[in-house]
Amino acid sequence: MNIGKVLREIVEKRKDESAFVFKDVDYSYKTLEENVNRYANLFKELGVEKGTKVAIYMFNNPEYLYSYFAIFKIGAIAVPLDHRLKLEEVFILLNHCKAEFLITAPTKEFNPELIKNSVPSLKNIVLAKGDFEGCISIEKTINNFSIDFPVLDIDENLIAAIFYTSGTTGTPKGVIWTYRHLDSPIETIVKHYRYFKERDTCVCPIPFSHNGGIVGVLLILFDVKLVIMEYYHPLELLINLQKYNVNAIFLVPTMFIGMMELKKFDETYLPSLRWAAVFGAPFSPDVIKRFNKVAPHAILLSGYGLTESAAPNVLPPLDNVKFGSVGKPVPWVEVKIVDADGVEVPKGEVGEIIMKGWPITPGYYNQPELTNEVIKDGWLYTGDLGKFDEDGYLYIVGRKKDVIIVGGLNVYATEVEGVIYKYPKVKEVAVVGVPDKIMGEVVKAVVVPKEGEEITEDEIKNFCRTHLASYKVPTIVEFRKELPKTGSGKIKKEVLR
Repeated sequence: MNIGKVLREIVEKRKDESAFVFKDVDYSYKTLEENVNRYANLFKELGVEKGTKVAIYMFNNPEYLYSYFAIFKIGAIAVPLDHRLKLEEVFILLNHCKAEFLITAPTKEFNPELIKNSVPSLKNIVLAKGDFEGCISIEKTINNFSIDFPVLDIDENLIAAIFYTSGTTGTPKGVIWTYRHLDSPIETIVKHYRYFKERDTCVCPIPFSHNGGIVGVLLILFDVKLVIMEYYHPLELLINLQKYNVNAIFLVPTMFIGMMELKKFDETYLPSLRWAAVFGAPFSPDVIKRFNKVAPHAILLSGYGLTESAAPNVLPPLDNVKFGSVGKPVPWVEVKIVDADGVEVPKGEVGEIIMKGWPITPGYYNQPELTNEVIKDGWLYTGDLGKFDEDGYLYIVGRKKDVIIVGGLNVYATEVEGVIYKYPKVKEVAVVGVPDKIMGEVVKAVVVPKEGEEITEDEIKNFCRTHLASYKVPTIVEFRKELPKTGSGKIKKEVLR
């Protein structure tokens, strides 16, 4: 995607209309382009050019948008970093990719000398807000730069971004997206499945540093008004959905659960909401029923894809959502279910999900061995287990590491989690396997009760016995106030194990 070209086209069409909202302030498309061009001219003067790696480390805000689009207009490489990372973690990633510039906003602990000493490749620290000695202040200098910047030719094979993700494996990975990959989520959501109508409003509580966050950023260029949340807060999310008559939203499960746990949720009415995509969530009929009381015209759905596949790549048609399924793959991505030997299995049988097509990443930045482990002959081995039904709908069963072998029998953690989620006192749950001398492994459930609720181990076990075979019932139930999570909200099961 040539961001400069697409931005110019939408500005010509919607010049003075709202592109996005941040903290109750509307920003027009004209304002968006002018600020992006100012940023691009500033970056160019500092020495940013095609192939230059520019890291962004801050909360969601307009300055993040301007930085993203300015980097892309130049043809440089954006390296978005989760704002929740500690500085020591940030140093590791900046040194790994040898970032030359860092765009950030100073905190109380901000220490540019420490940052520069810790990351020798850095040429400049650029402050989106505020001023600090030894740094470039955008606020102080931006008005010196022109609101015009040419639309450059951008080779779609150039690297556009490096997304660092720990996933659920605990190993940081720099997923490469080329400029062609920026087209992938738009081709899927907007053009193929037509999830959006002109001038729809979408809210984005997901960090811009993540796959779901950049999807929200890109939607602005395709006639979608975006309500930007600085960071996720369940009550603020619910208020925004109502205040701005939001038509669509995509979330991670923890965000959705947090919103539905609010006492105010059942008192809210969202007649404008048409769909809510919660990627990876185990829905129960009770959850759907409760959700539809609040949003009577909305479809609750899930989808599938990885950062490594410029997600989403699998979504259900809005007129035919199947309960429990993540939908159908787009035509340009081939999806297979294979056994341990890489042989495709019949429909209905469980195996590993592998994917092939132009949205698949060329690899992990500076990690050839890891790339070769995951991508074989062009096929991305996702590590996820799934199955197809006769109609070509995909169902996610769990992660390969989430298969617990109890006395030689396979137990899928997601199946047990799905049952426990139905228990009315449960807010969150994660199921893992733990070693056992007799059975090899046994099932352990780590449960977070809803606020104000108390649950006993026997309650969970007895409930599971009414819904599951005996060998699937948790042998151990542990209660916690919260579950360890990655920056994108995925549960860190390796920590629990």
